[in-house]
Amino acid sequence: MSRPDSLYERIYSVVRLVPAGRVATYGQIAALAGIRGHARQVGYALHALREGSAVPWHRVINVQGEVSPRRSPGSEEEQRKRLEAEGIVFDDRGRVQMGRFCWRPTHEADWPA
Repeated sequence: MSRPDSLYERIYSVVRLVPAGRVATYGQIAALAGIRGHARQVGYALHALREGSAVPWHRVINVQGEVSPRRSPGSEEEQRKRLEAEGIVFDDRGRVQMGRFCWRPTHEADWPA
């Protein structure tokens, strides 16, 4: 596997491709970054982002369509508010309808180099 900083940059480059109003899963980002099966690495990379980063970390959710729990209080609510501001709708169980909002890159041009 790559050095963490270059791996994280690959992860960030994929996350930057997720358009506003769409979400992607940790596993989906891992696969597109070339580390299929390493969804946790995506979580670690997003956790390592500096405050105020332009990487749209909030668009990455778990495969159940939920915002994953965080260590710092209030982070989940911040992520949900950001997603709702982009038009993402949560159901009564706190889940995103993945069939409607999941990003699905269809062309190789949509993938990172």
